Amino acid sequence: MMRTRQRAFTLIEILVVIAIVGIATGITFALAAPDPRDIALRDARELARAIDHATRRAQWRRELLGVSADGGRIRYWRRDPGGARWLEADDGTLRAWTLPGVAIVRALDYAGRPVAGDSVIPLRASGRNEPFAFAVDAGGWRTRVTSDPLNRVSIADPVRVSP
Repeated sequence: MMRTRQRAFTLIEILVVIAIVGIATGITFALAAPDPRDIALRDARELARAIDHATRRAQWRRELLGVSADGGRIRYWRRDPGGARWLEADDGTLRAWTLPGVAIVRALDYAGRPVAGDSVIPLRASGRNEPFAFAVDAGGWRTRVTSDPLNRVSIADPVRVSP
């Protein structure tokens, strides 16, 4: 009786394949991971679009609105009927939302003066607003989103910031 020898993989061959798959997976994740600079710029664009929309809406509807940022969360505000305090807006398009990336957002200045990071920045119905700026920070990169008195929103190139 003749025995046929079955062909199988050796332990060394299996370990080599596992090592190659592990290296390929690591390279794929490294290449696919978003760059913090790109995250800061992308999230700054999202914030700029949202601010632009809110300023236009304040003019269209002739209402005083506000915008604030706390971490990655953006919130919209309206003045109460007596005008004494801000009330959170929640009517569909002006709803609190979170930036899609891992960025941290905060107010930097209003009318040329530094403000607390979670300050409400007013957006007047007249369309004539004081200049203001927000910072979008992601992974050691900062992008400034600024608005001038004519509501032109601009985004600066990301710059490296020290931790």
